[in-house]
Amino acid sequence: MQIEVWSDIVCPWCYIGKRRLERALEGFEHADEVEVVWRSFQLDPAFPRGVSEPVLDSLAAKTNATPDQVRAMTARVGQIAAQEGLHYEFDGAVMVNTFDAHRLSHLARERGVGGQAHERLMRAQLVEARDLGEVETLVELAVEIGLDAAEARTVLTGDAYTAEVEDDVRTARALGATGVPFFVMDRAFGVSGAQPLEVFTSALEKAHAQRA
Repeated sequence: MQIEVWSDIVCPWCYIGKRRLERALEGFEHADEVEVVWRSFQLDPAFPRGVSEPVLDSLAAKTNATPDQVRAMTARVGQIAAQEGLHYEFDGAVMVNTFDAHRLSHLARERGVGGQAHERLMRAQLVEARDLGEVETLVELAVEIGLDAAEARTVLTGDAYTAEVEDDVRTARALGATGVPFFVMDRAFGVSGAQPLEVFTSALEKAHAQRA
């Protein structure tokens, strides 16, 4: 069984959904038959590349909310994330255009460490408040998961994997995704959003039963 997961690195609900899927797989008796493929999506593709802006300011502008409202909103998300063992850092986090980080994740997938890349990039953004708009930060993270620094830098300073990222986004739209996280099992069952554990468990069982 193949599970394709569309997500964006700056999306707090995507990391929560990732953890819930992982927990569902831990209790799934056919987990050894499952391949998880991480696919690219951008929640805000129009955000200017090369710009780093405080996340709280960006959210306030995007939602037309006051700073207090944004802090209350992120606090609620943070509480839900903590239940999954994730301790988000919103105060020092910066919003960036994630296109280059997604291109790096495609290199990682090609080198057999796609899952590790997605985990490391999301943790860097949401827990560690790293600036993923900086090439050297992305290169450092790439090295941590076993990629070659020179190759990663070449990808990030060029346009490699642009078509792959764009194709992922187009495919998500074609499958009906309007946001992320978006989970698709064998292109037959879809789960939209960071649903409760039992929703993932049920979808896994239905997808496996259809294969039988």
